[in-house]
Amino acid sequence: MLLTLVPLFDENMAVCAYSFFTQRENYLLNPLLLGTAQFDGASQITGLELIQKMGIDTLSQGKEIFVPITNISIFADITEQCDAPHEKIVLLIDNTIPPIEMYVNRLKELKQQGYKLAIRKLAVSDFENYREVLKLMDYVLLNNRKIAIDKAKIYFGKLFPNISLCAGNIDTMEDFERLKETGGYRFYEGKFYRVPITKGQTDVAPLKGNYIDLLNIVNSPDFELTTAADIISRDTALTIDLLKMVQPLAVNSEITSIRHAAAMLGQRELKKWINTAVANALYADKPNEVTRLSLLRAKFAENLAEAFGLKAQKDELFLMGLFSVLDVILEKPMAEALKVVHVAGEISNALIYRIGVLAPVYDFMLHYETANWAEVSRLMLLKNIDMNTVYEAYTSALKWYRTVR
Repeated sequence: MLLTLVPLFDENMAVCAYSFFTQRENYLLNPLLLGTAQFDGASQITGLELIQKMGIDTLSQGKEIFVPITNISIFADITEQCDAPHEKIVLLIDNTIPPIEMYVNRLKELKQQGYKLAIRKLAVSDFENYREVLKLMDYVLLNNRKIAIDKAKIYFGKLFPNISLCAGNIDTMEDFERLKETGGYRFYEGKFYRVPITKGQTDVAPLKGNYIDLLNIVNSPDFELTTAADIISRDTALTIDLLKMVQPLAVNSEITSIRHAAAMLGQRELKKWINTAVANALYADKPNEVTRLSLLRAKFAENLAEAFGLKAQKDELFLMGLFSVLDVILEKPMAEALKVVHVAGEISNALIYRIGVLAPVYDFMLHYETANWAEVSRLMLLKNIDMNTVYEAYTSALKWYRTVR
């Protein structure tokens, strides 16, 4: 199974919901599944299966989750598959569910059970045919690339005023600002929040400069624990976090100083903790999803190390993921941002030029988080990577993220 969670933002860039994108099988590896075998287990809803297994809090921090259902799984016993609060689950249909009586009646039943409903992939020419379906919807997802979205907004505002609209596939911050200015949308979806900075240069704020100094110390060869500990001790938030981190290790002893706490972790673990904690601090003035993306990429990349034959480079892969949005954070082109934070050459090569031994993992992650399943499947086939390995790497990263936030 392949899955990723795509954030839905409000106009203040706060994440209000997530949407599942999933693929149950690698059809390049198992072409027979493109036949009737693809319907095996079709009544099982992948998103609900994962919510039941991992919980709403781990997956979305308690926010609504949009879960795709098909023209087959719509008739499944959804409550039996997942006992999460119905109001937190938005069942997402598309144009493969026709606007005929049996489907309309089933949607009414689901609505009566307390589930919210959403629809996507409707062409403008379909709007009138889907009137009875649209009357039941809580959300409509509109493709910003394919639909004159401003005109569609007027249509829904007049005929279906209770529907909340989501503007989707927004590529740039300029498009986001334009749509926000016109108003009328509940959610915004797209890559606009993580588009790399490609030009311009700004100074690094003094507070960020202090954190960057700490990053540079711990990422230099054979750094001194005492030097890092002394810098940590000047920052109250980092000090508290460090003490919390080492508390389980100090069951039979007292922590006498920050240097003592640093020594208890050891050089390797202290370096990893500082990179993660400082990244959190650096990203504090950015949308929360940027921080989440950075940390998930870091752990996902580390978890994929063995699958890509890079077990010895798992620490570098962690840093590569962590700093993959550094251009967004420092508001500099990536080449300039990486001059501020002194990272290994292989990390720079991957993030700037997409070359080197780490680059295949970076490319794989980018395709994965945008649910480009065809390319993900191709890369898995080329690298002989099992789907369950990728699934475990990603879900493990989701679980880890909850522990560090």
